[in-house]
Amino acid sequence: MDYFKVGLYLVCLIFIIYFTFFLATDYQSFAGRNNLPFIIWVIDTIDLFIHEAGHFIFTIFGRTIYFLGGSLLQIIIPIATVIVFAKNNLRSLMFTLYWTGQSTVNVSIYIGDAPYRKLQLISRGAIHDWNWLMYRLNLMEEIETIAAIVNAIGIITCIAGIFVGLYFISIDGYRLIQQKIEIRKSIR
Repeated sequence: MDYFKVGLYLVCLIFIIYFTFFLATDYQSFAGRNNLPFIIWVIDTIDLFIHEAGHFIFTIFGRTIYFLGGSLLQIIIPIATVIVFAKNNLRSLMFTLYWTGQSTVNVSIYIGDAPYRKLQLISRGAIHDWNWLMYRLNLMEEIETIAAIVNAIGIITCIAGIFVGLYFISIDGYRLIQQKIEIRKSIR
């Protein structure tokens, strides 16, 4: 690992720290979600396509799983990237864990909106997935707790990604310092 790669990884880590802070604060409000950093907007857009594909894929399992399927696939796909990429390169965990956490926080916002139905859905007249699910399962009174737990899981997952990034930066930085010391010793 050379200085450029460590520096680039550090820059990415700083952005992930900023984006995680954004998710934990501004993203929680309607105004914050309307003023997204470009990268989060891109990830949200990807999440939306995955969410909608989840409805299509889970249609065969009945109406309840159909409504749950969008949010399920929205979390399953990032988790799959964690598993697949971790087998080949543990350094990718910083990014894949962030995506998993971000997607989970996004789902928590949708869950929390169930009683209010203020989020703009993809089409006019669409049924709010979590409103339908919570009424069907008789859990509408627990919705804030459920949303808070899902949100916390998402933020914790993002923070885990940050710690993975810090770990690899410290390991790579230590190796670079050791190499520099060895070079200086060999010159003498």
